[in-house]
Amino acid sequence: MTSLSTAPLEEARHTPLDDGALNQLFYGARTFGYWQDRPVDDNKLRQLAELSGLAPTSMNCNPLRIYFLRTAEAFEQLVPALKEGNVEKVRQAPVTAILAYDRRFYDNLPTLFPHNKDARSLFVGNEPLREETAFRNGSLQGGYFILAARALGLDCGPISGFDNDKVDQIFFGSENPHLRSNFICNLGYGDETRLHARGPRLSFEESCRLL
Repeated sequence: MTSLSTAPLEEARHTPLDDGALNQLFYGARTFGYWQDRPVDDNKLRQLAELSGLAPTSMNCNPLRIYFLRTAEAFEQLVPALKEGNVEKVRQAPVTAILAYDRRFYDNLPTLFPHNKDARSLFVGNEPLREETAFRNGSLQGGYFILAARALGLDCGPISGFDNDKVDQIFFGSENPHLRSNFICNLGYGDETRLHARGPRLSFEESCRLL
């Protein structure tokens, strides 16, 4: 992974991104449903997963688990769980990622959060707390996943139109029953000729309060 070169780390962190970077991550980024016939390298997927793991999570719990579907066979396994309007979007995408959260994330806390030896015990037997923690922090990592993909030059097409229970049964089954799908995200290089105009957004005054 490329490192920041000459600027001190603290100075670099507090320097706003330039307009080109902001455009790539936000202003010019879109949700794609159609894709160029261009593959995504596996090494880029590894880097994407690594960056997603750097998201801030409670007790560094890192509950996100990613299944990258790259073959026609894997795509066809997913099809029965999709709503009809999403089938071709998945079949045309170079990669479809299933973003799930691990409800037994706390088993890794002795490694991920070693300075609190009692962290795991907070969640054992407390189903509401572990579910809430896994879902919230897995979703937070999912947001970072999209930004990381864009930062690496990929386009994204996140999808929630599918049957979670079917996805869990097909891909996790009895081997990983503690995994729960959150959303799926197509990845690749989007076909800009098929985009609609960007939808409106709420203004600052409509969505925010300064207190």
